[in-house]
Amino acid sequence: MNELYTQYKGLLFKLAYQLTGSVSDSEDVVQDVFLKAMDIHVEQLANPKAYLCKMVTNRCRDLHKTARKKREEYFGEWLPEPFLTSEVDALESVVHEDLLSYAMLVLLERLSVAERSVFVLREALGFDYQEIAELLEKSEANCRKLFSRANAKMGLRQEELAPHEGAGQEWIQAFLAALKQGNINQILAMLDQEVVLVSDGGGKVQAAVEPIVTRERVASFLLGPVRQNAMVNGEVAAEIRQINGNYGIVLRSSEGVHTAGLLHVENGVVRNLFFVRNPEKLTYVGE
Repeated sequence: MNELYTQYKGLLFKLAYQLTGSVSDSEDVVQDVFLKAMDIHVEQLANPKAYLCKMVTNRCRDLHKTARKKREEYFGEWLPEPFLTSEVDALESVVHEDLLSYAMLVLLERLSVAERSVFVLREALGFDYQEIAELLEKSEANCRKLFSRANAKMGLRQEELAPHEGAGQEWIQAFLAALKQGNINQILAMLDQEVVLVSDGGGKVQAAVEPIVTRERVASFLLGPVRQNAMVNGEVAAEIRQINGNYGIVLRSSEGVHTAGLLHVENGVVRNLFFVRNPEKLTYVGE
């Protein structure tokens, strides 16, 4: 069992995280699954990988019912829990390039449990439809329909399903420099005309309750509340870190990290910005 744990813990965490959007829940799911598997002699199974993935998927499906109710009662916008992919020891075995982008994780919230399961198993883990059908105990045709329906709900084009590279470190540095300098023209030039900014405070800290849209409004928000919250001793205290496999921005005060900023960049401009400010979701971004 120790060998199976070492071999599959990264894969199972990745599956659970992309089904739940919660690092803490995902770690609990993986631990629970392996504890239960100890009594099943998984080593004797013909396909332990598929069996363990099925256990994780079923456990996440159970969590989804409770999570959905909590999110309906959540104050403001809900965003997935981010984590530092370069430094969290518990997540070392997760292959960064195989993670769905943070923007994709946000879109997954539009899906039903079945649609999300098929999409993640297909896109993030590379299972073929026959394997997914066996794992979910559905027909292959049904799984194909669920995948197609998921794409439609998420509004994805075929080219958007290809692996997406986030903004490079130099691009993020230029963006951060413009923010620190309060350079409105540079910020505007780096934003898509229809850019959308989503901020998650969970009702515990100041955050935008509704998404902010259009380049001008997003720029005003970045150079207003965001820049103000980042000021420490008259300077913008921000650093570039690898978050969810791509470069992002971490804002901290003397009390620790208070904001994680993730950017979805396409064709050299920002399409989406996500600012996670809920303290309960910053555990894996740093102290």
